[in-house]
Amino acid sequence: MSLDTPAGLSIILRQLEELEALANQTLEDLNTVAGTERIMKWKAHTAALISNAVGHQQGTAFAGIQPGPSFTNDMIEEFTDLVACYRVPLLTLAKQLSSSPLSKS
Repeated sequence: MSLDTPAGLSIILRQLEELEALANQTLEDLNTVAGTERIMKWKAHTAALISNAVGHQQGTAFAGIQPGPSFTNDMIEEFTDLVACYRVPLLTLAKQLSSSPLSKS
């Protein structure tokens, strides 16, 4: 990352990297229960980071994200859906921050 990257954007990008690492670890060891627990801890930590670096409103919005109902019996698919439910809002927030680096609300 360059030195002119806003602090909030760098935090979002780091959290995206952590999310991908957790997803890869879970898909490698196939323990979706432990993976889901790690994702929930990651989510709480990420929401706090977003609140501090980007704004309280964005942190609260991220903390309030709840995965939708799942109707499959495939634990891996359900886990990847869970990861996507957090990945997409982070990517959206990163895009917003990169297009308007001076806004901090």
